[in-house]
Amino acid sequence: MSIFEKEDTVLVIINADPDALASALAVKRLLRYKVKNVTIAHPNEIRRLNNLAMVDRLKIPLLRLKDVKLENYSKRVMVDSQPDHLPCFEKIKLHAIIDHHPVGYISNVEFVDIRPEYGATSSMVVEYLRAAGLKPSVALATALFYGIKVDTQDFEQKSVLADGISFRYLFNIANRDLVRKFELTDLRRSELRYFATALADLKYSKGRYYVHLGRVRSPDVLVIVADFLNHVGEIDWVFVSGIHGEKLVVIFRCDGYRKSAGKLAERIFGSLGSAGGHKGAARAEIPLKNLQLGEKEFTSESLKRLVVHHF
Repeated sequence: MSIFEKEDTVLVIINADPDALASALAVKRLLRYKVKNVTIAHPNEIRRLNNLAMVDRLKIPLLRLKDVKLENYSKRVMVDSQPDHLPCFEKIKLHAIIDHHPVGYISNVEFVDIRPEYGATSSMVVEYLRAAGLKPSVALATALFYGIKVDTQDFEQKSVLADGISFRYLFNIANRDLVRKFELTDLRRSELRYFATALADLKYSKGRYYVHLGRVRSPDVLVIVADFLNHVGEIDWVFVSGIHGEKLVVIFRCDGYRKSAGKLAERIFGSLGSAGGHKGAARAEIPLKNLQLGEKEFTSESLKRLVVHHF
């Protein structure tokens, strides 16, 4: 707080995702009566429907970084990111950084609070609010609650006790029904046709599902279809592929018990493109030119042959 003066105009810079959006809102709340005004700006286009629903329903005020004149702001704060995370961040003079990612290159920043052991920046800023004696509004608590859920993947990924304490504090303030709406809003009406394609072209063999969806508007739909198919009880593995841009994207799902989707993805596609992930979930992205398909089309049968060869 000692960095800021009453006449300051503050720019909070984020790479927009739920944790970053929530944390930026918390910083805006912290500085509400300390400075003249606070603006939140982001460089990335928000595409995920969950994130768009969050921004829309919580009415989060945002500007695109390209539309902002940095010189109009006397103080600049980066939240849930660091200068070396994106090229457009590198030359921005910052006065404060609050983040939970591994520490990168930082120089000449007055205030730096980076805690890589934390699962979410939202957990950190909840501590700021509590230390300042500020109870978050329902909207802010909802954003922070969702930010922690997303970045810790419901506490299945990296987190510490402090994340749990912040989460529990928010539990009775946040609108959890709205959070559930954010989580469920991940499919456009026009994308329902991919389910028809998946069910019509599904290949089954030895407890495994294989399906290729052709060209897709976004790789996110591959994840949604793969997660849906992974709900089938007697299925051990799910492989869903599609073409986005000039890449073949393959999503892997399994139960993670005595299996590793990440290792299998790397074994099959590691020499052709980027591939990897966790025990239960993985992803591969392969430039089409590396597949050497010639005039042939990639199909569900092609996907099956590729995978079976490496089992």
